[in-house]
Amino acid sequence: MPLKISKAYDIISTMAVTLRLYKLGKKGYPTFKIVAVERRYKADGKYIESIGTYDPHSEPSDLKIDEARLKYWTETGAIISDGLSKLLKNKK
Repeated sequence: MPLKISKAYDIISTMAVTLRLYKLGKKGYPTFKIVAVERRYKADGKYIESIGTYDPHSEPSDLKIDEARLKYWTETGAIISDGLSKLLKNKK
């Protein structure tokens, strides 16, 4: 099946996408973005979309996530990383 390049979402639907944590901040004080990234890219490489943030240093830990985009990506077959799945499990 050839890739369709006429629309961006056609290409994205044929990729293996992972939802994972993208590390930001300074040494010893990290903060994270929650991003949708193609599986072949590094953890700090380019990403498709940012769907939330996580700040482990605030009390209590601050997890902000766009629930609609999380649902969209999981319905299209995105794989949730181990670290993110633990955060989502603890949030609920």
